[in-house]
Amino acid sequence: MPKYLVTGGAGFIGSNLARFILAKGCEVVVLDNFATGKRENLAEIIDQIQLIEGDIRDRKTAENAMRGCTAVFHQGALGSVPRSIDDPATSHDVNVNGTMNILETARALGIKRIVFAASSSAYGNQPVSPKREDMPVLPISPYAASKVACESYLQAYAAAFQMETVSLRYFNVFGPRQDPFGAYAAVIPAFVSSLLKAKPPTVYGDGEQSRDFCYIDNVCHANWLAAHAPAENCDGRPINIACKESVTLNQILAKLQQLLDTKLQPIYASERPGDVKHSLADIRRAKEQVGYEPLVRFNEGLELAIDWYKANLR
Repeated sequence: MPKYLVTGGAGFIGSNLARFILAKGCEVVVLDNFATGKRENLAEIIDQIQLIEGDIRDRKTAENAMRGCTAVFHQGALGSVPRSIDDPATSHDVNVNGTMNILETARALGIKRIVFAASSSAYGNQPVSPKREDMPVLPISPYAASKVACESYLQAYAAAFQMETVSLRYFNVFGPRQDPFGAYAAVIPAFVSSLLKAKPPTVYGDGEQSRDFCYIDNVCHANWLAAHAPAENCDGRPINIACKESVTLNQILAKLQQLLDTKLQPIYASERPGDVKHSLADIRRAKEQVGYEPLVRFNEGLELAIDWYKANLR
């Protein structure tokens, strides 16, 4: 039975991905230090996985987690643009040095396939839309810069050591188990949480910033495809993972008000530094390289996410 490592497997994306891989009939190893991941994200599957608590920057821990694995889904990172602006050095250390350790450990153990969680923040505020992978990178936050640096290492390891690496540039992933609390909460769960508690949601900026929101099932599907794509297509080059749909924050709020039957109005606050104004993906390379097409469109995904939040956040 194939065995896969999911770094950051107690996080939002990682825990969903762990479930997805289990459903494929495979063994799953989760590596997480629980700095941002949550044990409750794994509660339902804890008896079905091998959980290793530790840091992706530690070589012995990585070796222990990776030994015998077919491939690595490297989701582990210190996320959030605002967090990276508050503490850029730690974001760099965890994201870049952690990724280097995963690559070096995989190389030492002879594991070739690494699927990396890259970020659409690499594009910055370039006016060209949709965003294509052959555009120059223009990161405007330390978080984005750290992800771009990791992409470069994955390309270098593919070229220098014949490893099979894939960098999936996620565009605004949302869905069940995404943290709605804290200073760095993602926008959709933060909005839903506020509305469920009858509190006005906070919008940073005028709400006309747009995003290519991507439901979590699409991301899990993309990771699986990337792990099984032909070796010649795994050269570390970035691949956009999104739905090619543009939605503004104001449109999301209007849809949520409808779904939750509320007329509660938001509070508009100052824009946050490092936030990208508009983000829309060209996803043609994803189809060509790994066979990806979105399975769940935005409106359907939002309804699925709402159902989960209603059941888990009240």
